[in-house]
Amino acid sequence: MSADTDPGCGADMDSESPGELADLVAAINITANRLTPPNGHRTQRPPLTHSYRKMSLQERRIARQPTIETKRVSITDAEDFVQLNQYKLKNEIGKGSYGVVKLAYNEDSEEFYAMKVVSKKKLMKRCGFIRRFPSQGSQQDPYPKAVLPLDSVYKEIAILKKLDHNNVVKLVEVLDDPHEDGLHMAFELVTKGPVMEVPTDNPFTEEQARLHFRDVVLGIEYLHYHKIIHRDIKPSNLLLGDDGHVKIADFGVSREFEGTDALLSGTAGTPAFMAPETMTDHEKTFSGKASDLWAMGITLYCFVFGKCPFYDEYIVSLHTKIKKDSVVFPEMPTISNDLKDLIVKMLDKNPETRITLPEVKVHPWVTENGTNPLPLEEEHCTALELTEEEVKNSIKLIPSLSTVILVKSMLRKRSFSNPFECQARRAERSMSAPGGLLTLCIPVSSPSESAIAQWFSTFHTRLDLPGATVGTRPRSSSNQE
Repeated sequence: MSADTDPGCGADMDSESPGELADLVAAINITANRLTPPNGHRTQRPPLTHSYRKMSLQERRIARQPTIETKRVSITDAEDFVQLNQYKLKNEIGKGSYGVVKLAYNEDSEEFYAMKVVSKKKLMKRCGFIRRFPSQGSQQDPYPKAVLPLDSVYKEIAILKKLDHNNVVKLVEVLDDPHEDGLHMAFELVTKGPVMEVPTDNPFTEEQARLHFRDVVLGIEYLHYHKIIHRDIKPSNLLLGDDGHVKIADFGVSREFEGTDALLSGTAGTPAFMAPETMTDHEKTFSGKASDLWAMGITLYCFVFGKCPFYDEYIVSLHTKIKKDSVVFPEMPTISNDLKDLIVKMLDKNPETRITLPEVKVHPWVTENGTNPLPLEEEHCTALELTEEEVKNSIKLIPSLSTVILVKSMLRKRSFSNPFECQARRAERSMSAPGGLLTLCIPVSSPSESAIAQWFSTFHTRLDLPGATVGTRPRSSSNQE
């Protein structure tokens, strides 16, 4: 889902600018008779007061809401939107390497989300799953468990659903239709969009850059604490929240690791933000944490100069510059010596001597010479425990069309009658209904619409059968239809 594969550091081209997206969300909210705070354009940032910047992480933090559990099932194609369970998928607001991002309206919570629709086929192709099968008689397993791409994706999703940090975009819900190519992931919507478009003629002041960079440091520390390497830190993957703080987004090329660091190989992310050690011609592992620190250094340079320190239209030439050229600071705008020192240490071409994240946290420029320290790791990072059941249940399956038709009929008629059976056979329930419909006998007396929806949701979850539908036994003489 990395949204940028161009060699340079140009901005991702979304179909909606952040200002237009904010206006669109506001307009829809007004139509729904909901009061929406004005969403300013990206240039209208909140004032960066000293007192606000010094607020602790706990003071700014809002408790994470539990993952939304869908209680209605509906799949409908309309002229200007697609209904996916309780979500109305509207305009395309972004595009990545493996899918698109659409504006999604949740009818249950009456809130907007960013819905990533990812191609599972492209994911499998990226992971090398679509390849030549072993010859007949070979002992090689054609589906080795370690490389099944969707298995690793589901585990990643299970982890992301539990991540809860002020500087990391929250994954709200995941929906997966086993018969469709699309994997749907609902993220919290950050309407102001990327913190900066690169290149730009209006870079940040040092004060602005410090505020946003401190947010990135805390977000990356949180991810590394939970053994996740982002691998694609850049301004377009840093979204600006309504409170003026940055949230890290786009985990499409992220990797988990065990132990103290990730030993990675191969290239991933955006070329202009890749560390020099990732560009070796032969298979060689490198530190995941150090590569994230390099990308943070490139990002900090972009914050204050509005462009990448290394740039070329051709990938080979770009790689050469990244591996061999020194960092050059333009004459304008002028920056402090402390900031230059930090950038140089983060863009050290040797990952062994490159500055580490704990060292960045206490650097004089970051802490304003110790007057504004960042919170300790234990103050904003808490351990996550992931069970096998949570990995298994990380995806919510979308039932088949027959189930959708059945539920709609039940809600319309306020009855548990099976619409696939004729009235004459209502007294003889069997397993011979069309499509192998599963029947379940339960006594019912004038069910309400909400009771039906709640019962069916519980029933479907318990059976874990995406195509299961429901029938009933005949009612007693005292409870005839």
